[in-house]
Amino acid sequence: MCEMLGVSRSGYYAWAHRPESPRRKRHAQLTQEVARVFWQSRRLYGSPKITEALRRQGIRVSSKTVARIMKKQGFQSRTVRKYKATTNAQHTLPVHENVLNQQFTADAPHQVWMADITYIGTDEGWLYLASILDLCTRKVVGWHVDERMTKELAIQALEKAVQRERPRGEVLHHSDRGSQYASHEYQKRLLAYGMKSSMSRKGNCYDNACVESFHSLLKKELVYQEKFRTREEAKRKLFEYIEIFYNRQRLHSALGYQTPVEYEHTFAKLA
Repeated sequence: MCEMLGVSRSGYYAWAHRPESPRRKRHAQLTQEVARVFWQSRRLYGSPKITEALRRQGIRVSSKTVARIMKKQGFQSRTVRKYKATTNAQHTLPVHENVLNQQFTADAPHQVWMADITYIGTDEGWLYLASILDLCTRKVVGWHVDERMTKELAIQALEKAVQRERPRGEVLHHSDRGSQYASHEYQKRLLAYGMKSSMSRKGNCYDNACVESFHSLLKKELVYQEKFRTREEAKRKLFEYIEIFYNRQRLHSALGYQTPVEYEHTFAKLA
């Protein structure tokens, strides 16, 4: 082969065994780190979040470099169709004023909680998820799943949130006008816990945008990527996504690329 290429045997072996340049070595290391973060994110992070994750670990790299590495390696963030969630607002129960009025800011945890219900399909049938999101930290403070979309589903999510967080002071609780949230039993719980009820305007999904955005993420990043054979399998996957990935690992651009739990801890340090 050396004769065909017109090079000496010694010259070829010197080229083949030359030491790797520092630049090539750094690029190889960066490729490994990008791959590690990409797979740890469940193949969900694009180049901006991977760049931020690497910077948090002390690895200085530009977003353009990460994007080039991802393209070369064939790493593409998973994106899927949108979904539409719904609750039953066709009822004669009393509804409350839209106190929140799309003011999607809070100065501290436990000032505003936002609640919503969505559905997950399995081979055994539907599974319903009631979630409560803290507006300040974007942390899911309470959630519950059941085979039926009843007021008890919503009540259990509220109970778990209160037991887990033990909020002090009045919490503004915002939801849509679904019968689960408008029920006398649910409203009694809110009063007992010193919470003020706020409800979206009829047919306006933007009034509850933050928690609906979380459910949209959950659908795109988990539900539409999996096929659940049983409801129990779906419950396990929901626990892993909400408690391990979303609350504790997933970086949020709105939180300065911190996780909800990390952002929550910044307030504990100030207390």
